[in-house]
Amino acid sequence: MKIMKSIIIVIIILMSKSAFAEFFKDISSSIKNNSKRLSYGISVTDFNKDGRFEFVVTGFRFPNLILSYKNGKLENINSDKLFADDQRATIGVAACDIDNDGFEELYFLNTDTYSGQKQFSDRLLDNETNITDLFQLDKNLKSLNLTAGRSVVCVDRNGEGKYGIYVANYGGPTRFYELTNGNIVDQAPLLNINRITGGRAVVSGHILSNQMDIFAANERGPNFLYINENGTFKEVAENLGVEDTFENGRGTTLTDFLYRGKLDIVSGNWNGEHRIFLNEKNKFNDVATAAFKKPTRVRTVIAADFDNDGFDEIFVNNIGEPNKLFKILSDGKLKQIQLNNGLEPFGLGTGAAVADIDNDGILELLVSHGESGQQPLSLYKANIDSSFRFVRILPKTAFNAPARGVTVILNTNMRNHAKTIDAGSGYLCQMEPVAHYGLRKDEKVKSVTIKWTDGSSDNFKISQLNKTYVFSKGI
Repeated sequence: MKIMKSIIIVIIILMSKSAFAEFFKDISSSIKNNSKRLSYGISVTDFNKDGRFEFVVTGFRFPNLILSYKNGKLENINSDKLFADDQRATIGVAACDIDNDGFEELYFLNTDTYSGQKQFSDRLLDNETNITDLFQLDKNLKSLNLTAGRSVVCVDRNGEGKYGIYVANYGGPTRFYELTNGNIVDQAPLLNINRITGGRAVVSGHILSNQMDIFAANERGPNFLYINENGTFKEVAENLGVEDTFENGRGTTLTDFLYRGKLDIVSGNWNGEHRIFLNEKNKFNDVATAAFKKPTRVRTVIAADFDNDGFDEIFVNNIGEPNKLFKILSDGKLKQIQLNNGLEPFGLGTGAAVADIDNDGILELLVSHGESGQQPLSLYKANIDSSFRFVRILPKTAFNAPARGVTVILNTNMRNHAKTIDAGSGYLCQMEPVAHYGLRKDEKVKSVTIKWTDGSSDNFKISQLNKTYVFSKGI
């Protein structure tokens, strides 16, 4: 009888541990010199051209960082004063190749005031031979952005692999910068997208058309949804049901909610109802559950397969209250995952980004903090004990730069799963330019389809798992 009671107790303990198994493990200790600071947006790019991606972390009157993975640690490898720029208030960041040299330039959005005119302009950094701010060249001084802003996104509006940069400003006109004959030119007035609003978040990709469309989540006014019509834009938010006029937009991302090969919009609202706008015959319907809708002080929203089980999770980063995590199951069902590690009930979350920074096939989640108090960075990854399978796809432009805004569709015996190559700044941040797929039990990969920014598509066979494939436009 005593043996039986002992067995029952052991079973109960094991079941309890299983029921409350940690989804994330906290690996923040691997960040070297992780001091308290005011951090905001994070981007993932290879700015130093060493062939590996780094986390670029912005600082609000603290140095901007380049965190590189070396010998089991994340460490800041930046020594350039212009890049560090610790006297300016940097909050938004996005990377893309604007000059077709095959390497990504970096846009730092500075905001030293809440709204309207600001003192310090943004930076557009090129690292051709040494780090240069293209805005500080005499020929570009007339194009400075001196309006408070929040987010930036890269848009290849003509499908040529040459990116422009949409700047979501607050209390001043939207900018759309392109490099023309070596000069930075604001094309927003010409494109009729120079609207004045409380700009917050912005994403771009294959939302409606065969080219890069733009969704901007705004505060104190309706959202914008611009359909790309051969390189120009038409605003259709109200017609398609995503204007959300009485909410205040924050974290936004694109995800394939039904695993059907089509992108939907996840939009978090500040202390308002969060949305999952499902794209149904080019009309969007909010299918968010009551648990997901529940208002929070939301900042960044990320959709990614953290635990490599073939189902994406949605991470909701909040400031001053607990974070949330939901798993997207089949048929659009959402399951909330209880967190301990990563919950951060007192965390002052301002930004977050994902990347497989250590190249082990599991995504790392870097969370930044600040705004109302100095806190260090946090780093998490899924607590995976069993073996797993994955496929990673890195599309590149004809100029050999990451093809931001491209759609990758994984075709298997169980799903056709679309992911966007993040063009930036769903709110202040930008993910790695890789489509990362964990695989389900008994799932067989047939191919991947890449829909390029010009609307053309290529299909590629996948012969091996657990590796990163690089596919280039036109090759």
